[in-house]
Amino acid sequence: MNRSMRAVLGVAAAATLALAGCTSEVNQVQEEPFPTGPVEISLAGWSFASTPEFQTLADGFHALHPNVTVKLVEYDAAQYDTLLAADLAASKAPDVYILKNLKNFYTYQSNGQLKDVSDIAAKLPAETGGLDNYKVNGKAYAVPYRQDSWVLYYNKDLFDKAGVKYPDGTWTWDDYVATAKELTTKLSPNAKGTYEHSWQSTVQGFALAQTPGAQIDSGDFSWAKPYYQRALDLQNSGAQETLGSITTNKLGYQAQFGTQKAAMLPMGTWFVATLLAGQAKGDYPNFSWGIAPAPQFDKSTTGTNNTPVTFGDPTGLGLNAAISDNTTFTVAKEFIRYAAGVEGGKALAGIGITPANTTDEVASIYFAKGAPTDDLSKFAWGKHKTLPENPVTKYTTQIQNILGGMHTAILTNSKSVDEAIAEAQNKAKNEVLNQ
Repeated sequence: MNRSMRAVLGVAAAATLALAGCTSEVNQVQEEPFPTGPVEISLAGWSFASTPEFQTLADGFHALHPNVTVKLVEYDAAQYDTLLAADLAASKAPDVYILKNLKNFYTYQSNGQLKDVSDIAAKLPAETGGLDNYKVNGKAYAVPYRQDSWVLYYNKDLFDKAGVKYPDGTWTWDDYVATAKELTTKLSPNAKGTYEHSWQSTVQGFALAQTPGAQIDSGDFSWAKPYYQRALDLQNSGAQETLGSITTNKLGYQAQFGTQKAAMLPMGTWFVATLLAGQAKGDYPNFSWGIAPAPQFDKSTTGTNNTPVTFGDPTGLGLNAAISDNTTFTVAKEFIRYAAGVEGGKALAGIGITPANTTDEVASIYFAKGAPTDDLSKFAWGKHKTLPENPVTKYTTQIQNILGGMHTAILTNSKSVDEAIAEAQNKAKNEVLNQ
């Protein structure tokens, strides 16, 4: 199973970034030979206790270069970009930082806060997931080390208890909603049919990726309507926690699925690592589970003879443009090369993370470390068309903020779906697109 099986797309990133004002140059530092004396570099990340990939990459790089220590700098996951941006502005940010998604890449790059890493990108396979999303005017300002895609997790034990058939790869969203309701009826009060987390992407990511013709910067958000109607239906029927309950009770998707409070969970492939680690440590019971393709817009992309459509931003690594020390620059750059390459990919696959650079060897390691090995789970992991959650344009950050408000208004019943969409469209037109 190699990356050619995965139609991972970057949506016109180079074209949308060929814009005036986003061609700021970053002065490169002359590289030195790789140092032999003790060196410490710093790496930004989040949620270290539940996100093992950062320590895994740090340890893997140290094993190859025993003279190098990678110091992890932890930021609050919910405020990662806000806090990182403040540290970058104050010249206090770590040497290497994670681009958690594509939402703020335009801002970091246009502000001159990323060094050119085109030489690293040029040596990565062309099919590396998300690679082109980080290119501006032909130059790469970050490289992906992960390419997650959203799939459907399901608890086989709860399905068996309810006497409900497992997902088979043929589901549309209507099939998913009907199954969630059936599971809730049969499992109540111990578990709900599904858990959709509070993030706007849980609804909007699928709607944007799967709806024909949908564009984030079009000013037309009607593509979100049927997805929100289904989300409200799940809440109102009791098959899904309400947004108010999730935020008030500070529910986490890891525990909701991991402790068997929900039989299904739409979530990114990164959760495989967390779930495996949680079960290994005894934080979660050792129930049987699998992954299936995300439910689809219509039947045209369902079934294992077709390619399901889903979404997922790559996760990238960037070099802090404020690095001035040649030794630090050389080592930090080599760390990025390692993390985005085959050796880093093998280390990530060993803990259930889906690398951007996937080879047959990487896939073998991934499935040998506890990930479900049934045919549908392998299909869901290995074959899909993945479109970005945050297509890279100069408007993306502002529009996503507007769409976040729309998400909250709809799922808290503050406004009807039509009212919230109309308000968001007016804001986008008047406050962003016409400016």
